[in-house]
Amino acid sequence: MKILVTGATGYIGKRLIPMLVNEGHDVVCAVRDTLRADKTYLEDKHIQFVEADFLKQETLKNIPKDIDVAYYLIHSMSNTSKNFEALEHACAINFKTYIESTQTKQVIYLSGITNEEKLSKHLRSRKNVEEALASKKYALTTFKAGIIVGSGSSSFEIIRDLVEKLPVMIAPKWLHTKSQPLAVRDVLTFLTRAKGKTELYNQSYDIFGPEILTYKDMLLQFAKIRKLKRHIITVPVMTPKLSSYWLYFVTSTSYKLASTLVDSMGVQIVGKPSNINQLLDVHPITYKEAVALAFEKIEQNSIVSSWKDSMVSSGRLKNSMHKYINVPSYGCFKDYKEIQVKNTDATLNKIWSIGGNTGWYYGTFLWKIRGYLDKLVGGIGLRRGRTHQTELNIGDALDFWRVIYADKSQKKLLLYAEMKLPGEAWLEFKIEDETLKQTATFRPRGLAGRLYWYSVLPFHGLIFKGMIKKLGNA
Repeated sequence: MKILVTGATGYIGKRLIPMLVNEGHDVVCAVRDTLRADKTYLEDKHIQFVEADFLKQETLKNIPKDIDVAYYLIHSMSNTSKNFEALEHACAINFKTYIESTQTKQVIYLSGITNEEKLSKHLRSRKNVEEALASKKYALTTFKAGIIVGSGSSSFEIIRDLVEKLPVMIAPKWLHTKSQPLAVRDVLTFLTRAKGKTELYNQSYDIFGPEILTYKDMLLQFAKIRKLKRHIITVPVMTPKLSSYWLYFVTSTSYKLASTLVDSMGVQIVGKPSNINQLLDVHPITYKEAVALAFEKIEQNSIVSSWKDSMVSSGRLKNSMHKYINVPSYGCFKDYKEIQVKNTDATLNKIWSIGGNTGWYYGTFLWKIRGYLDKLVGGIGLRRGRTHQTELNIGDALDFWRVIYADKSQKKLLLYAEMKLPGEAWLEFKIEDETLKQTATFRPRGLAGRLYWYSVLPFHGLIFKGMIKKLGNA
């Protein structure tokens, strides 16, 4: 089969692609920015990347016409636009219009469980998208999942932050909301086994785990697996805004995503039983088993995808990264340093391990202070960390930076700042002729930007000088 995967750089899409290829299919990956394409995928003759933005109908012509099955995985938990639902609806209509002109027989859509009368705006949008995707030209198969549990999933990482950081939690009353969490491995099994199944054509199924749990149950079970004693006190007086701030300051999520999650967490997510498990021979594992499996992946440093690398977690970057890859020079301030390296490979390995648990090699406490200050003004801070300890790919989140370019063979790494700034900032590491060249570039916005640069200049001189010495002496 020739299979189209939309949302190919997202949490589910990145995990689905290799499974489809391993089954012998040819996979077309639709992405808004081909720079974010995984290099290992680019070398696979069975994987094709096409640039397509489903809000721009004219770009969809890049998608081949000879598609057999298409996966619709486009969904943003971002809450940055007031007309969010209209944008999601427009994406669905543009997708449907184009796919109807191809030979696609089946579209498989991953949605959310929407059985309650009162829905959050994101779940309501998911429901509207399902209605928009229905067609007489192709068959639609819809899977509605609740909380997805796996290494790197937003729900897993948020629960992990709460459990590992807070011995005692004074939490909102929505911790009593019921849900049926489902392991990401089971979600992927449903998705892969559904393709080409005519009995699933024009059908919608809720998919869920074997237990009905409250968020409080999930936190306590998570704590038990981690062998931690935790106490949770729920209070009825915490408003949605206070709840959002609570999640924002304790976890690695952004405030906008926190407010979106709080909006959804007040809605019960319990699925309607069906025969889908029998039809596809899927036996969902328990929440505890899903958490234990996730930690196996973390310990093996084999997390395939993470919500942190999604643009949902972005502080500033929203569109194509092509516009940021050429670092400007006009009207910019620069901090340039260079040093002869003792061992090029060792220095490259240190550069590729920077941030996250490794830290920034010099003045770590100053980086932490900058992260705390960023959090206080509504930024993302340092808590996002990084997905892999030693690997970097274009589009990856790296503390409060985003990887714009990463090529070890070219000995170059370029980062773009996503913290709150009165301007734009880049940080580049490049090795040429056994010389490490480190450049921090800042393009100020107005007088505030210029004042900011001069106020941090003494700290930059200290931090960047210490950092390049540590890297060059590897």
